[in-house]
Amino acid sequence: MPLIEIVVGLALVQLVAFSMLVGRARGKYNIEAPATTGHEMFDRYFRVHMNTVEMIIVFIPAIYLFGKNISEPWGAGIGAVYLIGRILFLKGYVADPKKRGLGFGLSFIPTMILLLGGLGGAICQAIK
Repeated sequence: MPLIEIVVGLALVQLVAFSMLVGRARGKYNIEAPATTGHEMFDRYFRVHMNTVEMIIVFIPAIYLFGKNISEPWGAGIGAVYLIGRILFLKGYVADPKKRGLGFGLSFIPTMILLLGGLGGAICQAIK
């Protein structure tokens, strides 16, 4: 499933990039480890990263389920929407946490489509 693997690889690169933004913010706002709070802007970057960690735990198995049981090209396309959603989430949250909604929706909804679709496809195959 190379299309799915490309999207998963990009999601992992994105996660690493978000963690690097946290590290940069840690230095810029003088937040010494192990602290995870202390300056509002650092807190925003940290929350974006942690929310992405929380989402990717569901996203990766969901996209594989969907790709295997429904459609690899459709799964990769829906996964691409997730990637765009995460970028918008980052931009919105850092600018003003109240502006995170669109980005959150464009990553949460695709993840749920992948999860429920993939699970439904697996169930349908199991009962055949």
